Amino acid sequence: MGCIFSKGQDSDHPAARHLHDAILGKAYEDVQLHYTIGREVGRGEFGITYLCTENSTGLEFACKSIPKRKLVKDVEKDDVRREIEIMRHLSGQPNIVQFKAAYEDDQFVHIVMELCAGGELFDRIVARGHYSERAAASVFRVIMNVVNVCHSKGVMHRDLKPENFLFTTGDENAVVKATDFGLSAFIEEGKAYREIVGSPYYIAPEVLSQSYGKEADIWSAGVILYILLCGVPPFWAETDQGVAQAILKGEINFQRDPFPNISSSAIELVRRMLTQDPKRRITVAQVLEHPWLKESGEASDKPIDTAVIFRMKQFTAMNKLKKLALKKFTEMDTDNSGTLTYDELKAGLAKLGSMLTEFDVKQYMQAADIDGNGTIDYIEFITATMQRHKLQRFENLYKAFQYFDKDNNGYITVDELGKAFKDYGMGDDATIATIKEIMSEVDRDKDGRISYDEFRSMMKCGTQLRALSSRSLAHVVTVRRKVFW
Repeated sequence: MGCIFSKGQDSDHPAARHLHDAILGKAYEDVQLHYTIGREVGRGEFGITYLCTENSTGLEFACKSIPKRKLVKDVEKDDVRREIEIMRHLSGQPNIVQFKAAYEDDQFVHIVMELCAGGELFDRIVARGHYSERAAASVFRVIMNVVNVCHSKGVMHRDLKPENFLFTTGDENAVVKATDFGLSAFIEEGKAYREIVGSPYYIAPEVLSQSYGKEADIWSAGVILYILLCGVPPFWAETDQGVAQAILKGEINFQRDPFPNISSSAIELVRRMLTQDPKRRITVAQVLEHPWLKESGEASDKPIDTAVIFRMKQFTAMNKLKKLALKKFTEMDTDNSGTLTYDELKAGLAKLGSMLTEFDVKQYMQAADIDGNGTIDYIEFITATMQRHKLQRFENLYKAFQYFDKDNNGYITVDELGKAFKDYGMGDDATIATIKEIMSEVDRDKDGRISYDEFRSMMKCGTQLRALSSRSLAHVVTVRRKVFW
């Protein structure tokens, strides 16, 4: 429990040293005195989120545990302090995850918050299987209400994306809540922000140009609306440099399906939100008053093309694959340093069943280590693992196929893919349904399984499923920190 230090107390006292080293500026306290920590429910760049149960009430919450060894720089410690401060500041709002408490011990900072166990926004849309402009408008109203509350309370979210909107429960009438304020900042009027933060698909052009304000949140929300209407992001390319360049260029394709059948009012709203000049961009208040978005407004109840749902399934499936890659990385990172050494990479690949020679592993290491510091960080790992040309160069495409082909019979089945996801706690019904649908598209000979040729074709042709790494984006702009999941 907490300690009170009298004036002049010996600074060598362990508790005094703890207070001096504390990130949160208060005495260390064991979170497990108050909560029983359970299974993992989420994972990001800096922390892992667990299900936890309050000992005194039996109520369930989420506990985000951030290893202090990853908080090396002062700016990273400031980020954690600010995240807690912002969550506390926004707590009590209807569509924002509720802050419960924060604890710190000698190894971790723990943030306890409301549990949102109902899954991600897009997963729920996909599971319903039917979709209309009116349904999209209903979902998007919630997102814009969150942006409005944040801005009115002096907060810029800076990482708006579908994965950060979760349902509280699996019930049909569950509430959607905005989560993850790890990149958020308090708004200082007249200040131009310069930190490049966010997720590649959703970053506003002025963020890439390193001079922006709260209008960047409107851009990110506009990207979400575009995806809600057609199933894929408006800006993508073969390389991450291309993605950044496409964002800066700002050309938006409204000719692709289903836009010819989407109302002009919806398209006009997207255009105004994705206006390059932030000063000319539509405001939060104007978005909420837009005729298409208002309740009983112009949004049609006519079903949107089912291809939109399928593209959305593909898009969310790739995000889940990236999460799976992140889990593999953290398993290999045995010293929890946030980077892989050659020995960790070699041991980790062997554990996954790889037959790469020592020469192959060294070649992989050299190619993946983009900044040349002798280790691979998680972004470099995911880039090397998932980018098409690296998969082919180091035969990782075949290794990936072998990883899923558990019985080594030369084919991947739905059960084998499902097991791989379940092994990493990601085998929910929606994911399995998505796997089945994607496999039915890839399975050209319709024999109920995927051959290596079919698997290779899928990886080569899935242009909408390209994994976008942040390291390549760093070749275009100087990036301090970005979060992707």
